[in-house]
Amino acid sequence: MATWELPLTVKKVDTDQRLVFGFLSVSKDEHGHLIVDAQDDYIEPEELEKAVYNYNLFFRGVGDSHTRVEGVGRLVESMCFTKEKAAALGIAPGILPECAWWVGYKVDDDETWSRIKSGEYSAFSIGGTGRRIPTSA
Repeated sequence: MATWELPLTVKKVDTDQRLVFGFLSVSKDEHGHLIVDAQDDYIEPEELEKAVYNYNLFFRGVGDSHTRVEGVGRLVESMCFTKEKAAALGIAPGILPECAWWVGYKVDDDETWSRIKSGEYSAFSIGGTGRRIPTSA
């Protein structure tokens, strides 16, 4: 397991439609290394994939800065890329992270949209709850 930093930056903005796209979370990079965040936490690929499906089934909203949890925007695109899915899509190894969550949101909130357009908001931050399990890895 490697300590590694991945900028989860906004990859595309469609200003006419108020859409924003990018990776929301990455479990393993394109070389198969497990990503450890600033709090020394990581998400196993199987757990990230489960979290993506649960989010898509039961929530789909977007908040702002972990304080406002709803009403900012709506999910328009979501896929958990895995090695297996990339291969099925004909994407060569080493191009995409081996386990990563790609999202797109329509931003309804005017203030949040202004912050995205100005570059003040240039990355995604995953929120949620989890259970910390100590490991020796």
